[in-house]
Amino acid sequence: MAKHLLVPFDGSDQARDALAYALREYPDATITALHVVNPAEWGYGSTEGGLGKRWYEEAREEGEAVCAEATELADARGRTVTTAIEDGVPGETIAAYVEGHDVDHVVIGSHGRSGPKRLLLGSVAETVARGVPVPVTIIG
Repeated sequence: MAKHLLVPFDGSDQARDALAYALREYPDATITALHVVNPAEWGYGSTEGGLGKRWYEEAREEGEAVCAEATELADARGRTVTTAIEDGVPGETIAAYVEGHDVDHVVIGSHGRSGPKRLLLGSVAETVARGVPVPVTIIG
């Protein structure tokens, strides 16, 4: 049985479902909800000033709100979760977190990309499933 689960959490329905699954199916595990702030979403400029800095600050604030939602979902089920916010490309950042934090199972929501975007970019869930050395459960 898993001891430390990681649930990447972006506030989407799929992420909520993944967290609910982890809370229900792994009652004795430590669960970390990880939110990744993707630089592609807050601009390509420097975070030292200007629009890049403002977008980054807003993205971090949004990340804090998303982590608070994860905490509330766990509280409603009588559980606690640890939350973390990391910066980077989601799939790569999640994989690095797994390896650096003694995670032994990932439960991740499927983001449901379809069409050319999926073919060109792949999904975060697929990237994680192929890039981590631990079991991955994908919740659709």
